[in-house]
Amino acid sequence: MSLWVFGYGSLVFRPAFEHVRREPGWLSGYTRRFWQGSTDHRGVPGAPGRVVTLVPDPAERCWGMAYLVRDAQQDAVLATLDHREQGGYERHDLPVELHTGEVVEALVYVATPQNAEYLGEAPLEEIAAQIRGSHGPSGSNADYLLGLAAALREHGARDAHVEALAQILVESR
Repeated sequence: MSLWVFGYGSLVFRPAFEHVRREPGWLSGYTRRFWQGSTDHRGVPGAPGRVVTLVPDPAERCWGMAYLVRDAQQDAVLATLDHREQGGYERHDLPVELHTGEVVEALVYVATPQNAEYLGEAPLEEIAAQIRGSHGPSGSNADYLLGLAAALREHGARDAHVEALAQILVESR
């Protein structure tokens, strides 16, 4: 069986794993939010950064990038992704509609409110302030937000939450 992986955060602009096909797509019934804490990549213990997760919302769809992984590479890619997404994310198999109209079952990493790193909803100004001040082993939290915002713009994908946070961050510099 082939493995599709759907990314909606840093996987959009920095997949860092081998794949044979890359396609824009949408995940219906979810929206992207900066509600997950990161103490392993974009923050540290005691000063977590904020990264995206998916929040169920039947009226929304989340744009992202789907990657097809060669059968021979699946184990290596899954090991890489499990390490990368270790801070509170769980594997889910969800239907993703590719821009071609094809629907594929894709592996999606989702952080739910039940994990210890989950920070949840907060006013946008508070989220932006936390992102502005956070830095971890994978770099600055601001770079993560601005990288995601730039990738979404490049692909013509609108995300009001990401755009609003990026705007606040840029205006406060």
